[in-house]
Amino acid sequence: MARPSEPAADALAGLLGLSNHTVRKSHYPELAVRLDELETERKRYTWLFEHAVHGILQASLEDGLRGANPALARMLGYSDPQALLLARGDLAEHLFVGGPAELRDIIQALQREQSLLGYETQLRRRDGTCIDVLMNLLLRPDEEGVVEGFVADITERKLAQERLLQLNDDLERRVTERTNQLIEARDAAEAANRSKDKYLAAASHDLLQPLNAARLLISTLRERQIAAPEQLLVERAHQALEGAEDLLTDLLDISRLDQAAIKPDLDLYRLEELLAPLASEFQPVAEAAGLGLQVRGGAQTIRTDLRLLTRILRNFLSNACRYTEQGRVLLGARRRGQHLRLEVWDTGRGIAPERIEAIFLEFNQLDVGRAADRKGVGLGLAIVERIARILDCRVTVRSWPGRGSVFSIDVPLSAEQISPPAHVGVAQPGIGDPLPGRRLLVLDNELSILQSMAALLTQWGCEVLTATDRETALQVLQGQAPELILADFHLDHGVTGCEVVRDLRKHFATRIPVVMITADRSDQSLRAMQRLGAPLLNKPVKPGKLRAVLSQLLGAGGASDT
Repeated sequence: MARPSEPAADALAGLLGLSNHTVRKSHYPELAVRLDELETERKRYTWLFEHAVHGILQASLEDGLRGANPALARMLGYSDPQALLLARGDLAEHLFVGGPAELRDIIQALQREQSLLGYETQLRRRDGTCIDVLMNLLLRPDEEGVVEGFVADITERKLAQERLLQLNDDLERRVTERTNQLIEARDAAEAANRSKDKYLAAASHDLLQPLNAARLLISTLRERQIAAPEQLLVERAHQALEGAEDLLTDLLDISRLDQAAIKPDLDLYRLEELLAPLASEFQPVAEAAGLGLQVRGGAQTIRTDLRLLTRILRNFLSNACRYTEQGRVLLGARRRGQHLRLEVWDTGRGIAPERIEAIFLEFNQLDVGRAADRKGVGLGLAIVERIARILDCRVTVRSWPGRGSVFSIDVPLSAEQISPPAHVGVAQPGIGDPLPGRRLLVLDNELSILQSMAALLTQWGCEVLTATDRETALQVLQGQAPELILADFHLDHGVTGCEVVRDLRKHFATRIPVVMITADRSDQSLRAMQRLGAPLLNKPVKPGKLRAVLSQLLGAGGASDT
């Protein structure tokens, strides 16, 4: 078959689109546009490949590295990507720090998963140094055994992580050192607190003992008929002692409260158990200040710590009598839902509303300009606030300047009923003084206390016997039980007054009434005296309170057989 002439063939080729590129472009404009687009894309990808920040590679699992971009070359210390092309053996020996074993693991992972993403490893540079890299490797689906990958230099990130770990280690070390320092400081503070506790315990006994003796002697002199100049001196001495006692007692109490050394001992009490002793104690105080004192109670039962609640009301009453120049003071109770509100009203100067919060601050007294005008040391209401917090009771204050104030505390009520104690009751006019002629035993290891207490009780008309321990008590009693014992808690040789009282009760087979007197304010001593069932008076003893307690115990019928 004859071959067509060349022009004819070219024409046919042109018709079929088989002529040269220029001819194709002229006959198929759409194809021309597409070819231009592809060329543009090729150039763009080439530019990206050449200027990429991260390394790009292509390698054969069999033959090794086939292509790399400049970034990878620079990363590995080569000036030219062509110089980087390595055979498979070179990859194992000169590129991967892990050597043939690492390359074998990489190949197995790629054959199994078709990709290896987020793979962190180390590559060896041309100069022998190493860099940390993150690699993403993919097997090409259209060409068997060919891998393409991206490589990022993470050396700086690794160094930053190492620095961060070092900083964390340093921080942990510093925290540990600081913690140890704080532990040492805490231990030192606790040791200092224990030392302070020991000091306070010593102060309670060694300082309050002579103050107690002096107070008893001064009280004895105050009740005697002496010349007016001497009476004035006695009264001034009494006021000075009273100020020193109040200061020391308040300091001891506030210190124990701040150390959380006081724990509430909650129990059920009839309201009259709380109010009757307070009425007896403050009736003479109010009379001495020219004030009337009224006490209004009821038959309610409350759940509280009787000792702590009594301290709060005693501070309320003391302030009311101290800062009321004329009029009256009222101690009363009224029900408020599930609580009983105990209130102390006065007709004193009152407090401005904006200054009410300040009265609960330590060493704070309102409207005191001169030292001579100061009454107390300004710790009473600070003690009240702390005790109320321990009891979880709410304290409120209402005041009307120029007319008076009312201080109150809300105490939980109880639906349970308890029997009234046999000795509870306020001494009423007409009953008479139960003290003259009563035979009392005073038990104390301090001679000055024995002499002072004996002088005061003798002046009240009592027959007083004194002893320092069990043996001397039995000698002076001469086989006849006393009608009441006033015993110090701490005696000589580690013996307590509670132990001696129990021995005397057993010896005489009679439950002799007891009043415990101590400078020890610890919970341990308190529990010991509670087990004895005896009222507690803290040193220095206030004569008015002592007389009220003795009158209640002896006025209730005296001793009773067990």
